[in-house]
Amino acid sequence: MTDQPIPEHLRPRGVSDDTVEALGKLSEALETVEHARGLLYGFHRLTGRAHITLGEAVDQLRAAGHGGLADHIDRELLGRNVIHGRWTFQVVEEYDDTYYSTFKALEKQARDELVGGRRHLFEAEMKEQQRCHDHPDHRATPDDSGSQAHGNGA
Repeated sequence: MTDQPIPEHLRPRGVSDDTVEALGKLSEALETVEHARGLLYGFHRLTGRAHITLGEAVDQLRAAGHGGLADHIDRELLGRNVIHGRWTFQVVEEYDDTYYSTFKALEKQARDELVGGRRHLFEAEMKEQQRCHDHPDHRATPDDSGSQAHGNGA
């Protein structure tokens, strides 16, 4: 067994450093969008949980004899849009449909056209430059025996 990266992590012949660097920057931007999307889903889930808890609070206020206040909160807040005309699921759907999906498709198109669809070439080359080739925890790929299940690379 040789200690070499898999073919999918090798630069195709004729691809320039500038191209690999530009695709690396595009990948970095997509990773930031992925993080933002995760935060948006977190916002969606937290707002939904708060909405359910608010409904429980309204029921408890009503049961405790505070019907007027419960009715007011129910009318003004329970079921309210978080953004004009939208609940959070609609915000998530619009983000996915208008921005996220377009970003993903264009990043993939760039990789397909320029490097045959290969992903993370910039990082793969950085790994090759930084690893110690004779160190067992710096291998190019996982050890086939499964005995090396640790490591802290990015």
